[in-house]
Amino acid sequence: MTSGRDPQAPGGHPSPERLNTRAAGIVGLAVMCSRVLGLVREQVCAALFGGGGMMDAFTAAFRIPNLLRDLFAEGALSTAFVTTFSKTAARGDDAAAWRLANKVATLAAVVLGALCVLGIFYSPQLVATLAPGFPPAKAALTVTLTRVMFPFILLVSLAALVMGMLNAKSVFGMPAMASSFFNIGSIVGGVVLGYWLDPHFGPLALVGLAIGTLIGGGLQLGVQLPGLRRLGYRYRPDFHWRDPGVTAVLGLMGPSVIAASTTQVNVLINSIFASHLGDGPIFWLSIAFRLMQLPLGLFGVALGTVTLPLLSRLAVSGDQGAFRGELSRGMRLGFLLTIPCTVGLMLLAEPIVSVLYEHGRFDAHQSFEAAGALRYYAIGLAGYAALKVLVNAFYALDQRRTPMYTSFFAVALNLLLNWIFTRHFGWGHRGLAFSTGCVATANFLLLYWLMHRHLKRLETRRMSTLLFKVAIASAALALVCWASQQWLLAGWAQLGFAPRLALLLLTIAAAMLAFLGSGVALRIEELQDLMQALRRRVHRAG
Repeated sequence: MTSGRDPQAPGGHPSPERLNTRAAGIVGLAVMCSRVLGLVREQVCAALFGGGGMMDAFTAAFRIPNLLRDLFAEGALSTAFVTTFSKTAARGDDAAAWRLANKVATLAAVVLGALCVLGIFYSPQLVATLAPGFPPAKAALTVTLTRVMFPFILLVSLAALVMGMLNAKSVFGMPAMASSFFNIGSIVGGVVLGYWLDPHFGPLALVGLAIGTLIGGGLQLGVQLPGLRRLGYRYRPDFHWRDPGVTAVLGLMGPSVIAASTTQVNVLINSIFASHLGDGPIFWLSIAFRLMQLPLGLFGVALGTVTLPLLSRLAVSGDQGAFRGELSRGMRLGFLLTIPCTVGLMLLAEPIVSVLYEHGRFDAHQSFEAAGALRYYAIGLAGYAALKVLVNAFYALDQRRTPMYTSFFAVALNLLLNWIFTRHFGWGHRGLAFSTGCVATANFLLLYWLMHRHLKRLETRRMSTLLFKVAIASAALALVCWASQQWLLAGWAQLGFAPRLALLLLTIAAAMLAFLGSGVALRIEELQDLMQALRRRVHRAG
């Protein structure tokens, strides 16, 4: 996998680095595969255990180590390490980069191992704090599951560190696929162990599901190690942590712990509020958030993964014009790809949730409640995608405190909106999802304004032109969705699974064609670039 660097342009002149859309496409497909398998995992859980109290307990238990993963692994540690490792390697010192990797890996293993022990011991206090509305039996089940799953943070943190090393070396495919192996391991291992513990899939079977999570975490780490070995890396424990590189990583991590995990912190706050809303809301919110993350994983995470090493290298080179151009281009691509998804998810929320989850113990009422949350979560989808690119730009410029300060604002705003929407307006779990969407959008707008001030200009006119054209094309998509609801999907409740699936896929395909046709007619530049890249790929494959 190349990094997108073209050292010699036609005519013998050096060409600046550009955002590698091919790498972003590969990462996007790999992440989409992982998100689809994650969706399958939730579908299996919903069918076997329903959408009530048992899955509330499992979701809350998994969220505790999962939050720490986002704080210390895939959020702060991964971002800080990739930034420092990329800059070290960009100076031509691979040996120093590998030594830094050994030091950080050893430090992570020691600190996170100790954190796992503490987490297992203090699980009752954690559950009481993060799910205060659970009744005693539900809380006790959550504590047991939390203790089983806490080592997950160590496994997935090391996996994220390995992924960061591979990404910094412009290897994107297998690291992005690694989380697919987590889902495969957790599905197969969890279902087999759950059936062995309780063939009727009662509360005891959830322990098997929790052990399956650890199996998946081990697979996510293990499948990446051969790729790292092929690059010449050999791990050797290194406890010499008084090193400028380690100091730089830790310096970036401090602010990043807050800034890179705002989304998960807000989701956790939502869970605290939802724990007081009875059985079901925590899992309904989890389902809706998962569906919202499907396009985010395909587009936003892919763009963020590929742009971080690129922007770090451009920052080192001091080419502010190229930096500004690639940052703006990454955000425009994010908007182009996620705004139509937002419209589609909002208009087709109920059919989508029904087709995917309404099986086994998961009934029509639970589908309706989860769909209500999905509509409001989708409001923040474009903001989330753009943030994946924009936050990385601040880290590449060593402006790590700026995202941290805006994260304080985001968390405070989420708390305020949660209280207003649930306690004052009585919107229940829908209000929690709406709050999250509003916060993501507000956080992006604030960071965009601050980046614009720092770079003096950010191709805002091109961004405005794109948004105007995408809005028109999305209106065509919305019209198709509305027409389908009036005619094709009118008798939805009386249809079986196969007709529902066929009509939903037909509606989505027609809506996509309407958007693409409108985009071509409007001459959306970024859409034309993507279609040309796709045609070149097809031509090479032929």
